[in-house]
Amino acid sequence: MKIIVVGDGKVGFTLSEHLSREGHDITIIDNRKDVLQKTVESLDVFTIKGNGASVSVLEKAGASQSDLVIAATSTDELNMLCCLLAKKLGAPNTIARIRNPEYSEQIYMMKDEMGLSMVVNPELTAAMEISNLISFPSAINVGVFSGDRVYLVEYKVHEKNPLAGLTVAKIHQNYSSDVLICAVYRGAEIFIPKGDFVIEANDHIYIAGEYESIRQYIMSLGHRDNKVRTVMLVGGGLIAQYLSHILIKYGVEIKIIEKSKSKCEQLCESVPEALIIYGDGTEKELLDSEGIEKVDAFVALTDMDEENLIMSMYAAYKDVPKVITKINRLKYTDVIQKAGIDRVISPKYIAANHIVRYVRGMQKEKGSHIKTLYRIMGKSAEIVEFVATSSTKHIGQPLSELPLKNDILITTIVRNNTVIIPKGSDSILEGDHVIVTTIMNQLEDLNEIFK
Repeated sequence: MKIIVVGDGKVGFTLSEHLSREGHDITIIDNRKDVLQKTVESLDVFTIKGNGASVSVLEKAGASQSDLVIAATSTDELNMLCCLLAKKLGAPNTIARIRNPEYSEQIYMMKDEMGLSMVVNPELTAAMEISNLISFPSAINVGVFSGDRVYLVEYKVHEKNPLAGLTVAKIHQNYSSDVLICAVYRGAEIFIPKGDFVIEANDHIYIAGEYESIRQYIMSLGHRDNKVRTVMLVGGGLIAQYLSHILIKYGVEIKIIEKSKSKCEQLCESVPEALIIYGDGTEKELLDSEGIEKVDAFVALTDMDEENLIMSMYAAYKDVPKVITKINRLKYTDVIQKAGIDRVISPKYIAANHIVRYVRGMQKEKGSHIKTLYRIMGKSAEIVEFVATSSTKHIGQPLSELPLKNDILITTIVRNNTVIIPKGSDSILEGDHVIVTTIMNQLEDLNEIFK
C-alpha cells in the first residue's frame, strides 16, 4: 500500500521502519533536511522536505492516490490539520497522533466528523501497559487481548524455578491446565514449544490465559505477587500523568519526582492526589530521602534513556520489587536486560504496533481481520487476535485435524466471553476470537495459518 507519514520524529521513524519492513510504499514528510537524510540512509523510503499541513506538499506526496496518511508530528493541532487536508484531497484513511489529555475525550467524540480512521496516543497506551505490568509484579511484559479477557505474560525462569528442566507436557501435568505456554525466548531464538520441549533456566516463557488463572499459576511456582500499593515515578511528563490517574483509581499511592518547577506546578493541578517532589531523580540522596527502598514499584519516565537506566539500576540495587524503564533506543534492549533490567517499555514501539495492526486489517476487505497485535519486543514473533467469520476455513473441525503451517500455535479461543485453552478436540466456530502465536509470519487473515 501507499502510505504517507507526516513527521520524522521518534514515532514517525519507528512507524516508517515497521511499515517499510512489511513491504509498503512509504513517503515521509518533514521540514528538517538533516533528519530526512539520516532516514534515507537507514530505510528504503521516499522523503519530501516541507510542511505536512501544506496542501501543495501533500499533493506532491500523492495524498490523493495514497491508501493511508499518518500524521505523527509532535503537535496535536498540526496532526489534526494534516488529516483534515489529506481527507479533503481524497485520502481514504487517516490516522492522527493525539497526546494532549485535554483533547483525548473530545477527539474520540469528533473522530467521525473529522474523518479520522484512527487516533493514536502513545503516552496513554504506554501508561496502560505499565499499569498492566504493575498488576503482575513477577511479569516482565504483559499483553491484553479480547477486551481484557485474555492476558499474555512474559515470565523469566530463574535457576531455582521448579519449571527448569521439565518438558512442557510435564509442566501441564504438574501445574494448572488453565494456562498455556505459547512461546519461549532463549538466547537469541524464539520457539513455539511442543510437549517434549524442555524449559531451561533463564528462559523467558510467554504464558496465555485469564488474569486470575495466570496469577494463581505464578503463585504456584513460589511467587507471592502482593498487590502494589506505593509507586514512585521519576519524570512528570504525559505518561506519568496518565499512569497516575489509572493507578489512583485502584487505591495506589503515587509519588512523582520532577526537576522542572513548571511541570511540578502543572502536576499539582492535574494530579492533586499524588505527592509531587521538585528535584533531580538521578541523585541517589534524593531517592533515598524519599524512601525508594520502601516502594512497591519504581518507574523511570524521563526523556533520557541514560538517566532512566541509571535510576532503574539503583532501584534494582535497593531491591525494589518492580522496576520499569522507559527506553527510546530499542536496539539496546538485550544489553539492558542482561544488566538486570527486564521490564522495558517504549511508547513509539507500542504506537507502531497499533498502527501495523490497523494497516494489516486494511489489506483484507473480506475475511477475518486483526483485532489485537502483540509483538515480542525486538524479536521475530507475534501474537495476533482474529475474529472467525463465515469465510474462515475449517470451521467446526477438531483442532487436531487442522493443517496448520509450521511455527503456528492456536493459543486461546474466546467464545461468548468464555476463555478456552484449546485442546485437540476443540474447534473454531464463527464469531470466535482466535489468538494465534506465530514466528516469522506476518499474518493478515486467520486463513493464513493453514497450509
